[in-house]
Amino acid sequence: MSLTLHFHPLASYCQKALIALYENATPFTPKLVDLGNETERAALLKLWPIGKFPVLRDEARDQTIPESSIIIEYLDRHYSGGIRFIPDDADRAWQTRLRDRFYDLHVHEPMQKIVLDRLRPSGKSDPQGLEEARARLLVAYGMIDREMAAMQWAMGDAFSLADCAAAPALFYANEVMPFGTHSNVAAYFERLRARPSYARVLREAEPYFAMFPR
Repeated sequence: MSLTLHFHPLASYCQKALIALYENATPFTPKLVDLGNETERAALLKLWPIGKFPVLRDEARDQTIPESSIIIEYLDRHYSGGIRFIPDDADRAWQTRLRDRFYDLHVHEPMQKIVLDRLRPSGKSDPQGLEEARARLLVAYGMIDREMAAMQWAMGDAFSLADCAAAPALFYANEVMPFGTHSNVAAYFERLRARPSYARVLREAEPYFAMFPR
Protein backbone atom coordinates (compact mmCIF):
# COMPACT_ATOMS: atom_id res chain seq x y z
CA MET A 1 0.00 0.00 0.00
CA SER A 2 1.49 3.32 -1.10
CA LEU A 3 0.17 5.61 1.67
CA THR A 4 1.02 5.42 5.37
CA LEU A 5 -0.45 7.84 7.91
CA HIS A 6 1.57 8.39 11.07
CA PHE A 7 -0.92 9.60 13.68
CA HIS A 8 -2.69 9.16 17.00
CA PRO A 9 -6.49 8.65 17.11
CA LEU A 10 -7.03 11.16 19.93
CA ALA A 11 -5.18 14.05 18.25
CA SER A 12 -7.55 16.52 16.62
CA TYR A 13 -5.35 17.34 13.63
CA CYS A 14 -4.90 13.62 13.00
CA GLN A 15 -8.68 13.22 13.10
CA LYS A 16 -8.94 15.97 10.48
CA ALA A 17 -6.74 13.99 8.06
CA LEU A 18 -8.52 10.73 8.85
CA ILE A 19 -11.89 12.23 7.94
CA ALA A 20 -10.60 12.99 4.44
CA LEU A 21 -9.14 9.51 4.02
CA TYR A 22 -12.37 7.86 5.16
CA GLU A 23 -14.60 10.13 3.07
CA ASN A 24 -13.15 8.73 -0.15
CA ALA A 25 -12.25 5.28 1.22
CA THR A 26 -8.64 6.01 0.27
CA PRO A 27 -6.47 2.94 0.94
CA PHE A 28 -3.73 3.62 3.49
CA THR A 29 -1.75 1.93 6.23
CA PRO A 30 -2.42 3.43 9.69
CA LYS A 31 0.72 3.81 11.81
CA LEU A 32 -0.22 4.77 15.35
CA VAL A 33 2.54 6.76 17.07
CA ASP A 34 2.92 6.93 20.85
CA LEU A 35 5.02 10.03 21.49
CA GLY A 36 5.77 8.69 24.97
CA ASN A 37 7.58 5.74 23.39
CA GLU A 38 11.15 6.81 22.62
CA THR A 39 11.52 4.39 19.70
CA GLU A 40 8.30 5.51 18.05
CA ARG A 41 9.07 9.17 18.69
CA ALA A 42 12.55 8.77 17.16
CA ALA A 43 11.03 7.16 14.07
CA LEU A 44 8.62 10.09 13.65
CA LEU A 45 11.46 12.61 14.12
CA LYS A 46 13.44 10.85 11.42
CA LEU A 47 10.48 11.18 9.08
CA TRP A 48 9.57 14.77 10.09
CA PRO A 49 12.09 16.48 12.42
CA ILE A 50 9.43 18.85 13.80
CA GLY A 51 8.05 15.75 15.58
CA LYS A 52 4.34 16.51 15.23
CA PHE A 53 1.66 14.43 13.59
CA PRO A 54 -0.13 13.69 11.33
CA VAL A 55 2.48 12.88 8.70
CA LEU A 56 1.57 11.13 5.45
CA ARG A 57 4.21 9.08 3.66
CA ASP A 58 3.64 8.26 -0.01
CA GLU A 59 6.12 5.61 -1.10
CA ALA A 60 4.86 5.53 -4.69
CA ARG A 61 5.71 9.19 -5.20
CA ASP A 62 8.56 9.29 -2.65
CA GLN A 63 6.90 12.15 -0.77
CA THR A 64 6.55 12.95 2.94
CA ILE A 65 3.65 15.28 3.64
CA PRO A 66 3.13 16.88 7.09
CA GLU A 67 0.33 19.14 8.33
CA SER A 68 -3.32 18.14 8.10
CA SER A 69 -4.47 20.82 5.65
CA ILE A 70 -1.59 20.05 3.29
CA ILE A 71 -2.23 16.30 3.58
CA ILE A 72 -5.85 16.80 2.55
CA GLU A 73 -4.90 19.03 -0.38
CA TYR A 74 -2.29 16.43 -1.45
CA LEU A 75 -4.92 13.70 -1.33
CA ASP A 76 -7.31 15.89 -3.30
CA ARG A 77 -4.72 16.33 -6.05
CA HIS A 78 -3.11 12.89 -6.23
CA TYR A 79 -5.68 10.47 -4.73
CA SER A 80 -8.96 12.18 -5.52
CA GLY A 81 -12.31 10.48 -5.06
CA GLY A 82 -15.99 11.27 -5.03
CA ILE A 83 -15.51 14.09 -2.51
CA ARG A 84 -13.42 17.03 -3.70
CA PHE A 85 -12.17 18.85 -0.62
CA ILE A 86 -11.06 22.01 -2.43
CA PRO A 87 -13.24 23.29 -5.28
CA ASP A 88 -11.76 23.82 -8.74
CA ASP A 89 -13.22 27.32 -8.87
CA ALA A 90 -10.49 29.71 -7.72
CA ASP A 91 -12.73 31.92 -5.59
CA ARG A 92 -14.46 28.98 -3.93
CA ALA A 93 -11.03 27.43 -3.31
CA TRP A 94 -9.65 30.41 -1.36
CA GLN A 95 -12.90 30.71 0.59
CA THR A 96 -12.60 27.03 1.54
CA ARG A 97 -9.00 27.51 2.67
CA LEU A 98 -10.06 30.58 4.65
CA ARG A 99 -12.66 28.57 6.56
CA ASP A 100 -10.13 25.80 7.13
CA ARG A 101 -7.76 28.33 8.66
CA PHE A 102 -10.61 29.84 10.68
CA TYR A 103 -11.35 26.53 12.41
CA ASP A 104 -7.66 25.79 12.98
CA LEU A 105 -6.71 29.23 14.26
CA HIS A 106 -9.85 30.52 15.95
CA VAL A 107 -11.50 27.36 17.30
CA HIS A 108 -8.78 24.75 17.61
CA GLU A 109 -6.04 27.07 18.89
CA PRO A 110 -7.96 28.64 21.83
CA MET A 111 -9.46 25.23 22.63
CA GLN A 112 -5.96 23.79 22.83
CA LYS A 113 -4.89 26.65 25.10
CA ILE A 114 -7.63 25.67 27.57
CA VAL A 115 -6.71 21.98 27.37
CA LEU A 116 -2.99 22.62 27.88
CA ASP A 117 -3.74 24.85 30.87
CA ARG A 118 -5.58 21.96 32.50
CA LEU A 119 -2.43 19.87 32.13
CA ARG A 120 -0.25 22.43 33.90
CA PRO A 121 1.05 21.60 37.38
CA SER A 122 -0.97 22.89 40.32
CA GLY A 123 -0.44 26.61 40.83
CA LYS A 124 0.91 27.13 37.30
CA SER A 125 -2.37 28.06 35.62
CA ASP A 126 -2.57 31.07 33.27
CA PRO A 127 -5.83 32.85 34.22
CA GLN A 128 -5.35 35.72 31.76
CA GLY A 129 -4.54 33.32 28.91
CA LEU A 130 -7.61 31.25 29.75
CA GLU A 131 -9.83 34.32 29.77
CA GLU A 132 -8.49 35.37 26.37
CA ALA A 133 -8.95 31.86 24.94
CA ARG A 134 -12.56 31.67 26.12
CA ALA A 135 -13.25 35.12 24.68
CA ARG A 136 -11.82 34.03 21.32
CA LEU A 137 -13.97 30.90 21.32
CA LEU A 138 -17.05 32.94 22.13
CA VAL A 139 -16.41 35.22 19.15
CA ALA A 140 -15.84 32.19 16.91
CA TYR A 141 -19.06 30.51 18.11
CA GLY A 142 -20.99 33.68 17.29
CA MET A 143 -19.54 33.86 13.79
CA ILE A 144 -20.24 30.19 13.10
CA ASP A 145 -23.75 30.48 14.52
CA ARG A 146 -24.63 33.30 12.14
CA GLU A 147 -23.09 31.62 9.12
CA MET A 148 -24.57 28.18 9.73
CA ALA A 149 -28.10 29.56 10.05
CA ALA A 150 -28.46 29.14 6.29
CA MET A 151 -25.93 26.42 5.39
CA GLN A 152 -25.58 22.69 5.76
CA TRP A 153 -21.77 22.53 5.58
CA ALA A 154 -19.06 25.14 6.00
CA MET A 155 -19.07 25.97 2.28
CA GLY A 156 -22.78 25.41 1.65
CA ASP A 157 -24.08 22.15 0.19
CA ALA A 158 -20.75 20.43 -0.43
CA PHE A 159 -18.60 18.78 2.26
CA SER A 160 -15.06 20.18 2.08
CA LEU A 161 -11.66 20.69 3.68
CA ALA A 162 -13.29 23.22 6.00
CA ASP A 163 -15.63 20.58 7.44
CA CYS A 164 -12.70 18.22 8.02
CA ALA A 165 -11.18 21.01 10.13
CA ALA A 166 -14.42 21.91 11.87
CA ALA A 167 -15.40 18.48 13.17
CA PRO A 168 -12.56 17.75 15.64
CA ALA A 169 -12.10 21.41 16.52
CA LEU A 170 -15.76 21.77 17.51
CA PHE A 171 -15.84 18.41 19.29
CA TYR A 172 -13.03 19.31 21.66
CA ALA A 173 -14.10 22.96 21.95
CA ASN A 174 -17.53 21.86 23.13
CA GLU A 175 -15.85 19.68 25.76
CA VAL A 176 -13.97 22.62 27.28
CA MET A 177 -16.50 25.39 26.61
CA PRO A 178 -19.98 24.14 25.63
CA PHE A 179 -21.80 25.78 22.71
CA GLY A 180 -24.51 27.03 25.06
CA THR A 181 -27.15 29.07 23.26
CA HIS A 182 -25.38 28.83 19.89
CA SER A 183 -27.97 26.44 18.48
CA ASN A 184 -26.77 26.64 14.88
CA VAL A 185 -23.25 25.66 15.96
CA ALA A 186 -24.69 22.70 17.87
CA ALA A 187 -26.84 21.64 14.90
CA TYR A 188 -23.89 21.89 12.52
CA PHE A 189 -21.75 19.82 14.85
CA GLU A 190 -24.48 17.14 15.07
CA ARG A 191 -24.46 16.93 11.26
CA LEU A 192 -20.71 16.51 11.35
CA ARG A 193 -20.94 13.90 14.09
CA ALA A 194 -23.48 11.91 12.05
CA ARG A 195 -21.24 11.92 8.98
CA PRO A 196 -19.99 8.29 8.60
CA SER A 197 -16.35 9.35 8.19
CA TYR A 198 -16.32 11.34 11.42
CA ALA A 199 -18.46 8.83 13.29
CA ARG A 200 -15.75 6.27 12.49
CA VAL A 201 -13.02 8.64 13.68
CA LEU A 202 -14.83 9.10 17.00
CA ARG A 203 -15.30 5.34 17.47
CA GLU A 204 -11.60 4.79 16.94
CA ALA A 205 -10.70 7.60 19.35
CA GLU A 206 -13.09 6.45 22.08
CA PRO A 207 -10.62 4.05 23.81
CA TYR A 208 -8.32 7.05 24.36
CA PHE A 209 -10.87 9.60 25.60
CA ALA A 210 -9.86 8.99 29.22
CA MET A 211 -6.57 10.73 28.36
CA PHE A 212 -8.42 13.97 27.55
CA PRO A 213 -8.51 16.39 30.52
CA ARG A 214 -12.24 17.07 30.82
